[in-house]
Amino acid sequence: MDVSRPEFVPDPSLSRDEMEALQREIADVALFEDDFAFDPSAIEFDSPVDLGDDDQHRLTGDSPIVAGVDQAFLDDGDRALSAVVALQDGRVVDRAYAVVDTEIPYIPGLLSFREGGAILAALSNLAVEPDLLVVDGSGRIHFREAGLATHIGVMVDVPAIGVAKNLLCGTPAESIPDRMAEGDRIPIEADERVETAEPGTVIGHAVQTRQYQSGSTSINPLYVSPGHRVSAATTVDLVSQCAAGYKLPEPTRLADREADRLKRQGGEA
Repeated sequence: MDVSRPEFVPDPSLSRDEMEALQREIADVALFEDDFAFDPSAIEFDSPVDLGDDDQHRLTGDSPIVAGVDQAFLDDGDRALSAVVALQDGRVVDRAYAVVDTEIPYIPGLLSFREGGAILAALSNLAVEPDLLVVDGSGRIHFREAGLATHIGVMVDVPAIGVAKNLLCGTPAESIPDRMAEGDRIPIEADERVETAEPGTVIGHAVQTRQYQSGSTSINPLYVSPGHRVSAATTVDLVSQCAAGYKLPEPTRLADREADRLKRQGGEA
């Protein structure tokens, strides 16, 4: 995949003020509306996908290609490993990875400047062109509406959504119960921590993709948000369609497994 907006490539040498200013520019050009050519209903995972060593299939027809993106770290965080798994019709059609030195520590809200270089390198190693990126990280749910999924989506100009396990900012439109039912969704609205959006703007959702049958234990919701060229409502639908019995949607679940596998092998395939 090629970078469409090289001016937004994350530069870890920038000052914090410069990084935040760049994020405001990214948010200004990001499109949080549906702007894609594929049929969303064509993305469906009826069952979990088996990520074996030889399960890479050939592309078939015009079905959308969905790529999951996730990261791991090597050498006590000195190197970021990004894994990308591309799927079509519920089958793996390609996968790629890259390992890049990290130059800054984790700073809330500036994750793309730590991990973005590895993600771009992994995407450049992918042999197929995804129609949708599902990124482990926030999109519009971000202090400047420019989380990891937004930053990556804008740079490569591909529809992208962010899937996070924790709420970075924003306020639920209603109190999130201790136990959400499977399929439930609660809007997340911009609050005073979101610099670039009017208070009350829906910037994402808390989504319950899976829940235990028993009421004695519960699974926490995911926080999903548009990254680029996808609306908040469609983002929820797509994440729900990508779920196949696990909490994480299949694209990021498989990318997470691939990143863990490569990490165990020291960053070598």
